[in-house]
Amino acid sequence: MKKAKHLLPLFIALLSIAHLRAQEGAVLPLSLAEAQQYAVEHNYALQNASLNVKKAEAAKWQTLSSMLPQISSSFDYSNMLGYEMSFMNGISIPLNPYGTFAMTASVALSASQIMGTVMNDISLRMSDITQKQSELTTRTGVKSVYTSIMVMEDVVKLLDSSLNNMNTLLEATRKSAQAGAIENIEVDKLTVQVATLRNSITANRRSLKMLYSSLILQLGADANTQLVLTTPLDRIMNVDQVAQLTQGNFKLEDNYNYQLLLQNEDMAQKQVTNAWLQFTPSLRVFYQYNNKTYFGRDEGMNMTPPQMVGASISLPLFQSGSRLSAIRQAKISQQVTANTKRQTEDALQVEYNQDCYNLVSALESYQIQKENLAVTKRVLDNTSSKYRTGYASNLEVTNASTDFITAQSNYVQAVMQVVTAQIALENLLGESNK
Repeated sequence: MKKAKHLLPLFIALLSIAHLRAQEGAVLPLSLAEAQQYAVEHNYALQNASLNVKKAEAAKWQTLSSMLPQISSSFDYSNMLGYEMSFMNGISIPLNPYGTFAMTASVALSASQIMGTVMNDISLRMSDITQKQSELTTRTGVKSVYTSIMVMEDVVKLLDSSLNNMNTLLEATRKSAQAGAIENIEVDKLTVQVATLRNSITANRRSLKMLYSSLILQLGADANTQLVLTTPLDRIMNVDQVAQLTQGNFKLEDNYNYQLLLQNEDMAQKQVTNAWLQFTPSLRVFYQYNNKTYFGRDEGMNMTPPQMVGASISLPLFQSGSRLSAIRQAKISQQVTANTKRQTEDALQVEYNQDCYNLVSALESYQIQKENLAVTKRVLDNTSSKYRTGYASNLEVTNASTDFITAQSNYVQAVMQVVTAQIALENLLGESNK
């Protein structure tokens, strides 16, 4: 009994630890490629795009099934409640209860149905293109947030290192002021600079937390998941590899928006054809089986044929010009689509040239800001070292610290400009970028 009392607190402690770990969520280490693939498999927007493809495929088969044989059956029961049919010669015929079982098989076919299957096939291809476009957008979106997190983490590490140096410098300055070697105003100035640096770190940490939450949302992971990103920033920011995007040839047919436009043009042409097909006849063939059974003592008069076949052709003759109006509307829509296609071809080429220019400019700015960040970090460390030995003033330390904070802000902006330009070009290239 005493042993059980000792084990109870241990059991409660283990349950508490398990509960805390469950709240923290699972640890998920991901490289950039793994994060992109995880998002493709779990992102809700992509799941909806995949469902739209299945929906378009189901619509296609629904149209196809309308041209296949349709079979229906029915059973009905009638009871005249003892009523008899009387004639003038005194003869009466009882109307006994009866039941009828009927089965009908029919096939209806028209040119519009055939064209409907063709148009459904186009819709299926459009849904497939949209799914691929959504996948590319998801991958590039994950890359953008992933890169933002990595650059923020690198900047926070640099700022933490500088803060440690500044704190050491502040402590040495404070001791010098207490000894009467310098004035207290120097301590106050350095205190303000340390507070500014610490505030910059705090702001970056808040931004980092929000970026992690945004990445979890894009991945479609559990909200409590702890992400561990394993691809370093220098591998992501491979300048030579990124610059290769501007070296290839731009193929309009690889752009997803252009692919959708081509399908829209094809759909517009089919709609014109479908409008003309409203003048064509439709055919229906059927077979019917009937079995009528009387439930009374006497067999009633059965005038229902047990089997019947038939065929009909329906030809539309006159609808006050409504079909001609539909043809004109379809032709106008086709012309609008053709004009949009020509305009888009020119616009995409201009956009490609501009995106290449933006990426090259962003890469140049990135190289400059990366070097500038390294230089301002060395200047700050050197100035801090000189300040300890009395060869630099407090103003020089303040200026060096301010320059370093500005440089890290410019560096983050330069990295994101590269990523933004790269993503814009990747989305434009479409299939050829895979």
